Amino acid sequence: MISPSRSAAVAVQLVASLFVLVLGAVPPATAEPGARLVSLEPGTGRSVEVTVYSPAMRRDIALQVLRPADTETPAPTLYLLNGAGGGEDAATWSAQTDVSEFFADEHVNVVIPREGAFSYYTDWQREDTGLAAKLDNNGRNMWATFLTEELPPVVDSAFGTSGRNAIAGISMAATSVLDLTIRAPQLYRAAAAYSGCAMTSDPLGQAFVTLVVSAGGGDAENMWGPSDGPGWREHDPYLQADRLPDIPMYISSGTGLAGRYDSAGDPRLDGDQRMLWNQLLVGGGIEAAADYCTRALQRRTQELGRTDIVYDLRPAGTHSWGYWQDDLHRSWPLLAGALLP
Repeated sequence: MISPSRSAAVAVQLVASLFVLVLGAVPPATAEPGARLVSLEPGTGRSVEVTVYSPAMRRDIALQVLRPADTETPAPTLYLLNGAGGGEDAATWSAQTDVSEFFADEHVNVVIPREGAFSYYTDWQREDTGLAAKLDNNGRNMWATFLTEELPPVVDSAFGTSGRNAIAGISMAATSVLDLTIRAPQLYRAAAAYSGCAMTSDPLGQAFVTLVVSAGGGDAENMWGPSDGPGWREHDPYLQADRLPDIPMYISSGTGLAGRYDSAGDPRLDGDQRMLWNQLLVGGGIEAAADYCTRALQRRTQELGRTDIVYDLRPAGTHSWGYWQDDLHRSWPLLAGALLP
């Protein structure tokens, strides 16, 4: 999710765009040379603050890991991705939801990257000086390589996992989740995508992706190449739906209409009228676009005969954390069913 401070700059552009564009065990992955655990420090409760060096990005990457109560018995791993802020602002799973409490009694490691803002968690074709300046890094974004090749073996080794993985994400990262399962079809046993847009190469989806990347000062052509090039189509889960792995999936969206969490009384809004209107207008518009994409993906996967994808299409709800917390709770039985023996 784009935090209110970051979303304001793109709100007018986004709304204008919307109007104009009416099973067996999986063997552990092999670590890339040089991918390594740099540091591991105790956090709050059972959380651990971890730093992993990525050879692909030539820098250290910060992550938070929520550990199960029983650390002697190997546990599976849920990779839980933040939205457009990438865990680098206040719009995070840990700050906005009950993720720590929810998983307190679950036998699972939850790995949450604290970086990756505006990156779509994909491998970029070129370095991006705009994102580098905004995020104070080297501008190398090779997130798909990091998440699917470099990080899993480090996590497996450091925490003695069972080798079973699932992945989930919101907004920008919901799109990434689908793309990552296509890239690494043997890595994940289940996936969940909350309020994402799978149609990244059609006019509406491309406008959405470009706005997200530009909110961080980035150039989307550095990511997937020219807007009319093959890179965009290659990373379009709607066009590549026949390549989605045959694993259980949970995919959700709301219509963008006001729902139970869209009032000043919601604890996350704390009576702030500015934040409320931002959530209703900007968040409503973004969620309506996500809903359009999700319903199109549902039709496409039904045409392909997929019966293992659960679509939760809510009649109301904006692009906001209350709904994503609910999505995480609702999708967990599906994810746990694939992760836990």
